[in-house]
Amino acid sequence: IYHEISEYERERVANKSTYWVVFELIWRDFFHFYCEKHGNSVFYPGGPAGRRNDWNNDRDALRRWKEGRTGVPLVDANMRELLHTGFMSNRGRQNVASFLALDLKGDWRVGADHFESLLLDYDVCSNWGNWVSAAGLTGGRVNRFNIVKQSKDYDKAGEYIKLWIPELRKVPTQYIHKPWEMPRSVQESSGCFIGQDYPNPVATSKAWETYNKGGKKSEKSKPYRGYYEKRSVRKEKKKSNFEMYG
Repeated sequence: IYHEISEYERERVANKSTYWVVFELIWRDFFHFYCEKHGNSVFYPGGPAGRRNDWNNDRDALRRWKEGRTGVPLVDANMRELLHTGFMSNRGRQNVASFLALDLKGDWRVGADHFESLLLDYDVCSNWGNWVSAAGLTGGRVNRFNIVKQSKDYDKAGEYIKLWIPELRKVPTQYIHKPWEMPRSVQESSGCFIGQDYPNPVATSKAWETYNKGGKKSEKSKPYRGYYEKRSVRKEKKKSNFEMYG
């Protein structure tokens, strides 16, 4: 694949699409080497870092996550796509994994197992390597995604959300990323009552409320990718896109 892309770039054009395909191929190889290095510890509750966490075993929350009924549109749309097609974008995988492990405090291994059961492109190292990383158990930085920011950045008009969540199709764009904020009058006009037609969110984060409402990436004080540190770390020199999970 790499050589075909290189030939395409020489003969036609090199663009963002060709760059990202190669970039993800590098990540695939990285996780193969990562799993070779750390062996079975990749499957341990505390991962290679050996960190002890008290995972939340809320079965109802886990069921809602699997079914795409968490009440958080970006998460639900991606989980429903996976359930019906066996596919989910890389961006979606990072968000739903972060939501399960870091917002719901759910056992990340249950999420990895669920992906293993449904993904058509399942690969042991890519799947479990990405999941243990999403759970913050590699020994490096902990990347907790701001789901609302990600939703506004990558699905600004809510087209993807409305494709997979028909009950939200008439919800105004203003509320599509956080439908639980709809006034009663808007719920009536859109034919979507929260808690009835679409569930209340199983969990929320204060960071979702403080993020700029326009969903712009220009706010320099916020991390570009929409994640924030779970624990304090010493200040380091600016990392490349590759080091910051692209």
